[in-house]
Amino acid sequence: MTVTTTRHELEGGSRATGDDLLVWILSWSELAAFGALLSAFVAVSWIHPEEVAAGRANLHHLIPIVNTVVLLTSGWFAAVADSQTTVLRRRIALLGASAGGMLFVALKIHEYSLEGATLLADDTFSTLYMLMTGFHLAHVLFGSLVLALLVRYPSRQNVYMMTTLWHVIDIVWLVMFPVVYFL
Repeated sequence: MTVTTTRHELEGGSRATGDDLLVWILSWSELAAFGALLSAFVAVSWIHPEEVAAGRANLHHLIPIVNTVVLLTSGWFAAVADSQTTVLRRRIALLGASAGGMLFVALKIHEYSLEGATLLADDTFSTLYMLMTGFHLAHVLFGSLVLALLVRYPSRQNVYMMTTLWHVIDIVWLVMFPVVYFL
């Protein structure tokens, strides 16, 4: 990601496309990593349906529903940031996207605290649940921090790259959420 920007870029100059390949390599590698985890989870669900059903029964369902709305709202702010031509509006939208991501993190940590001993269980469901949701949580936390950093460096190129990756994080959650909590 380029941190230096010109006044032309900050004020809405044309978006540089030289880093498009990097964005798509990162995006597809993220989708592949989460795809492997989700595939493992689905396989375990078929092999040990009782264990997975028992694990799901111990999960809270309201917080992940709220978190889905929070993450989609954050994604909307990210899309707005990417479409803005003025620096001020771009910065405000980036703050909204970052704040949404941080709210997701806080709610997820609260959910973990409510689930307590369930998460520490020595079964395959709990292990995969923590691996998948924890890995996603780390991505949301890191992405939120980068979005906040972009408030200082909101070039079109920087915003485009990070908001594209932010949408990948949204897509991962939109697939993970029903698979983990409801299917």
